[in-house]
Amino acid sequence: MSSKQSYRICCFFRRRFKLAVAEAPAEIKALFDTYSENGAMAADHLQAFMMEVQGEDKVTKEDAEAVMEATLREHKHLKIFRRDGFDLEAFFRYLFSGVNSPLPSSPKVHQDMNAPLSQYFVYTGHNSYLTGNQLNSNSSDIPIIEALHKGVRVIELDMWPNSTKDDVDVVHGGYDLGCFSCMSCISYARYKSCFNVDIVHGGYGFRTLTTPVELIKCLRSIKEHAFVASKYPLVLTLEDHLTPDLQAKVAKMVTTTLGDALFSCGSECLAEFPSPESLKRKIIISTKPPKDYLESKSITEKDNGTHNVKDSSEEGAWGKEVSNLKDKFEAFDENAPDHGEFQDEEDFKDEDHNLRKNAPPEYKHLIAIQARKRKGGIKEWFHVDPSKVTRISLREQQLEKAVRTNGTDIIRFTQRNLLRIFPKGTRYDSSNYNPLIGWIHGAQMVAFNMQGMFRANGGCGYVKKPDFLLKADPVFDPNQILPVKKILKVKVYMGEGWYLDFHHTHFDVYSPPDFYAKVGIAGVPADSVMKNTKTIEDNWIPAWDEEFEYPLTVPELALLRIEVHEYDVTGKDDFGGQTCIPVSELRAGIRAVPLHDKKGEKYKSVKLLMRFEFV
Repeated sequence: MSSKQSYRICCFFRRRFKLAVAEAPAEIKALFDTYSENGAMAADHLQAFMMEVQGEDKVTKEDAEAVMEATLREHKHLKIFRRDGFDLEAFFRYLFSGVNSPLPSSPKVHQDMNAPLSQYFVYTGHNSYLTGNQLNSNSSDIPIIEALHKGVRVIELDMWPNSTKDDVDVVHGGYDLGCFSCMSCISYARYKSCFNVDIVHGGYGFRTLTTPVELIKCLRSIKEHAFVASKYPLVLTLEDHLTPDLQAKVAKMVTTTLGDALFSCGSECLAEFPSPESLKRKIIISTKPPKDYLESKSITEKDNGTHNVKDSSEEGAWGKEVSNLKDKFEAFDENAPDHGEFQDEEDFKDEDHNLRKNAPPEYKHLIAIQARKRKGGIKEWFHVDPSKVTRISLREQQLEKAVRTNGTDIIRFTQRNLLRIFPKGTRYDSSNYNPLIGWIHGAQMVAFNMQGMFRANGGCGYVKKPDFLLKADPVFDPNQILPVKKILKVKVYMGEGWYLDFHHTHFDVYSPPDFYAKVGIAGVPADSVMKNTKTIEDNWIPAWDEEFEYPLTVPELALLRIEVHEYDVTGKDDFGGQTCIPVSELRAGIRAVPLHDKKGEKYKSVKLLMRFEFV
């Protein structure tokens, strides 16, 4: 790569900028001087640094030697190492390397896995079979495989009859137009024009243009890849749009394909969920019993009201700013009518009212975790039956309303039962909503696209809830302001790697980028905040050197949220990377923090150098 970059100003003129070279900050230079001798940091010096600065009190000299060797392998092309140890440049490269992660270097499952499933947050996917957006992308088993390799433990399959009605496809079959904003007749006409589909007023108004994939193909891929990333149980949530003969076909298909991996408890409802430990390498089916589907359908038919939902176009990778969480609860109109925007995603219409009256028993026996429809008002949704456990699903708007009026009921319900949260229909582009609203109220299955929470507990897909979410008396109140338990101090030194991963005009056509960082906490309302660094102009290697403090009242539910943006004076700032780290797993010391794109894929080179300290 050349040492200068050229940007076109007009047809005849170009601006040339000298590329900055990554240089160790002053504090890093001072630390090197302290932990080196005659300009060389030997293994025993590095061991002392790792123990005293990085807080790794059990590190041995052999561990330090292994770190040196790993750093050498990662940066062998730079030829910056001395025989007697690290020089300053090598030490700087070590701090910026993959061996210096802010998460445990050897992630292991370390939490108790013997409690009931309801006592864990579970890594949950949504429409896991779609290759792109919710309207016109392809359905495929490839996204399912990719999700399983990331550690996702809840996979959703929408089952519909195929075109000849003799087999079963997985496809995103329909959209409730009540999910879209601006519900005038003009809007219906506009959507019909945009998507070239027939639109029916009320209920699930149109079929999407997503292409189908055969259910059997999905099941075979699930069987092969279910436990590649995690040995803990995989839950398949089924959205069932099938006739009894096809339900029988599904039952045979599932039992034959999944074999011994399929968990079954017969036709009886569970009195308590088993533990993840007892369900290792098991696949669990969860859906509504056919009778509940019939009842849900009749409710859906009655509901063809108008709908008012805010557009999601302003929301970024994590939805709106988490610092607005409390305001959002307080601003919600608890008297707003429950129209189509509050329907269960698993509710649907059928032309034949008798489709599910004769569901085959072998299909009913597949259902190990029974989902149920919501009856009555919000209070009734969260009724706890001491004799059995169940699962219910809520759309994100329903959750926002419910936590405003019945927050403690939700937490009490989720102590024994499962709650799944799914996105509103306006998120046809698969954008995210704020998952903390569900998690701080005990919801186990929060379905969205980017889940930093599940880097915890060895990345196994199950994170044990804090004990205070499991106490019956008193029930935890997320809005109560509690004493500060600990303070997290974060220093943002610098960042690098964008010039390797992006074209030089990606952020700005006329000059190098103007980067700033956003660092904050996502957690209970009292802890949630975002803070910005200054903007560094015209520099691919921004050096901010800024420090922030975050008092934490509930550190057990806190996530460290980091984003980088490129300031654009003429419009919306460009996205430059993000990550999310559970505070409970965060390693103190100076760490290299890799950033990810909006979909959660890690960039090859983009990293921040940061320091973390708990006081």
